[in-house]
Amino acid sequence: MAGARGSTGFALLSVAAAIGLGYLAYHEHTKNKTAEGDLGKTRGEAQSCGETLQGTKTHAEEADKQLAECATTRDAEKTKQGELDKVAQDMANNLNATRAELVELRQQHADADKRLLAFKSVAEKLRKMIDSGKLEVTTRQGRMVVKLPAEVLFASGSAQLSEAGHAPLKELAGVLKQFPDRRFMVAGHTDNVPIGPSNYKSNWELSTARAVTVTEFLASAGVSPSRLTAAGYSEYDPIRANATEGGRSENRRIEIVLLPNVNEISGLAKVAASANASASAAAKAAPKPSN
Repeated sequence: MAGARGSTGFALLSVAAAIGLGYLAYHEHTKNKTAEGDLGKTRGEAQSCGETLQGTKTHAEEADKQLAECATTRDAEKTKQGELDKVAQDMANNLNATRAELVELRQQHADADKRLLAFKSVAEKLRKMIDSGKLEVTTRQGRMVVKLPAEVLFASGSAQLSEAGHAPLKELAGVLKQFPDRRFMVAGHTDNVPIGPSNYKSNWELSTARAVTVTEFLASAGVSPSRLTAAGYSEYDPIRANATEGGRSENRRIEIVLLPNVNEISGLAKVAASANASASAAAKAAPKPSN
């Protein structure tokens, strides 16, 4: 009886142990399945993250490429704009230069008109003397020139005014003093024949002395001395060849040259003003000497 009970207890214990082991095995199996599922899920998520990261990287590379292209385009546009700005500036400079040249040309035309008006006025007032053959009026190098033969005014080799020369010079002075705003240069000229017995050593001295004589006479006749200047050219400004007596006679002459006023020489006045301004700036910039 006691043996049967022991066998029954052992059997029950074995069954209980088997059931416990089965449950444990089932529990471990379930746990492993769950772990495998979690691992698969994690792997899937990791793969998804990797794909997302790869996509983000690709997108970043494309964005960098687009950014580089934009920078290249921007630099090209900037260069092109710089070139356009330079062209525009060059055109503006050329336009300003053209305008300045136009103003200068207009000023030159105005200056020429003033000189022409003065020439016509002087020539008209000298008409009587021109018609009578006492003098000639012409233009040389853009200047109006009144020419008187030296033979009428002076004896050969002399700078003393002849009696016959007083009348035409006095009449000429009467015309010139009607132009108080004009300046006149009295120029003496000779031929190329060496000077003979005379008070003068050379044609330079003779031509200059004759110019001074005429200048002093015109001043004494009422022409403002401040408007007169004298110059001797000797034989070095001929108007005819000295090969013939007729040519040499033409070259022996006194000329009254109508000089342009300073305000009629616009280009020269600008050059002088610029030079003076540069000299003044240089003087101011120069270091002052120490005491």
